[in-house]
Amino acid sequence: MTEGGSYPYDHAILPLRDDIAAPELPGKATWIGKDPGKMPVLTAKGPVLVHFLDYSQLNSVRTLPYLVEWHERYEPLGLRVLGVQAPRFPFGADPEAAGRGLRQLGVEFPVLIDESKRLWTGYGCEGWPSLFLWGRGGILRWFHFGEGDYQGTEQAIQEALAASFERLPEMPAIMEPVRPTDAAGVEVSPPSPEVIPFPDRPLTIDDFDALALDFEGGGAYVTADGKGDLRVTLDGEARGEVGIDGPGLYPLVETGRHGSHKLGIELEGAPEIWSVSYSPAAT
Repeated sequence: MTEGGSYPYDHAILPLRDDIAAPELPGKATWIGKDPGKMPVLTAKGPVLVHFLDYSQLNSVRTLPYLVEWHERYEPLGLRVLGVQAPRFPFGADPEAAGRGLRQLGVEFPVLIDESKRLWTGYGCEGWPSLFLWGRGGILRWFHFGEGDYQGTEQAIQEALAASFERLPEMPAIMEPVRPTDAAGVEVSPPSPEVIPFPDRPLTIDDFDALALDFEGGGAYVTADGKGDLRVTLDGEARGEVGIDGPGLYPLVETGRHGSHKLGIELEGAPEIWSVSYSPAAT
């Protein structure tokens, strides 16, 4: 088994130049939801937030409650929120599966399927998730790689809206943290790296009927496909079964505190495990 590459947890930067223009969206593309149209038209009307994600990748999924709320809060004020599904694994390019997974996560804004990652490459993304805020007129105002600094991103959204429109209703208060680890000043220990059993295919019961993994973190998740069950143990104690029914991210255990643990996964039926990833937690 191999460990997956590391993904920046919190990396926000103001643009190095004030003339970085928004790349055009692909002319022929598959959208989950309504095709929003051309980028110059969108940015002529107001700011546009473009969020690269994968609905089966842990860091992406942890950011989505903020994106869903920002879409609800600020689209009536002139912000457009667009998602880009940039697949980590082959099943991520399937529009039907992606649509189902995104709906289950509460995503209602349009999401483009970037199956060949051309837009991902054009934006210079460094990992999942990656976020870019374009001001009215199409100039980059803010970008962020990985999780974190949600307060800074929401402040940038409010500033972009204020710079775009003369008369706006009073802005809402900045969101409260979704998780304790998202709050400013909380010391968070990084979790163990993601584990990818095979680089080009999933692990099945034909390979191993059980896994034993040591990890540090506050919880464990599996990116899986197929149908079946996973019997989970933590430090030798049974923690129940997780049913796998199609592609997505499935929680295995959450402890709420950072610690060192032994994770056991027993496969039943025909689940396909693509990766096991770990969540951060307070020390």
